[in-house]
Amino acid sequence: MQQIDKNYWNTLFRNNQLGWDIGYISTPLKEYIDQLNSKNLKILIPGGGNGYEASYLYKNGFFNTFYLDYSEEAVKSFKKTDPEFPTSNIIKEDFFQHSGNYDLIFELAFFTSVIPEKREQLAQKMYDLLRNKGKYVGVFFNHEFKLNKPPFGAIKETYLELIKDKFKVKTFEIAYNSIKPRAGRELFFIFEKD
Repeated sequence: MQQIDKNYWNTLFRNNQLGWDIGYISTPLKEYIDQLNSKNLKILIPGGGNGYEASYLYKNGFFNTFYLDYSEEAVKSFKKTDPEFPTSNIIKEDFFQHSGNYDLIFELAFFTSVIPEKREQLAQKMYDLLRNKGKYVGVFFNHEFKLNKPPFGAIKETYLELIKDKFKVKTFEIAYNSIKPRAGRELFFIFEKD
């Protein structure tokens, strides 16, 4: 397996080689955001990439939204596409080194970007970053890609095994509103810190 590190991601962003980037906010996340009542939530988007979710949240009044990525090229791309997003809310850091307390953490292709050997550590870090009753919300691929590079897919049972002792499952089902190419292959979830 090639080394999946900051240089790997910088190269992908620099060369625009993110095959799973749809170019806008994912429909399941957009529709979830649209029904949120409190604009005061402190929100983290790890592995923020091109930042579609961060931009959408901020433009819709969620000013306590934080974008996190450790790739300089990803951060540069995000700043270029959304120069109005506050620099103070952009965190260029390794997710596993990050500290903070959040009400909500959004997931979109971040889990599948992390090597499978670090999945337990990732689930624990999500738990640690959330406040009590905080939510980890997003979309997982419901598919094992069998690749030696991201995306590293998984199936529902794999995700459940990782979170079973940490989170209460509020929702975990095939997303009904995926974009056509991903229909039936995405799992929408809401996990709550117990």
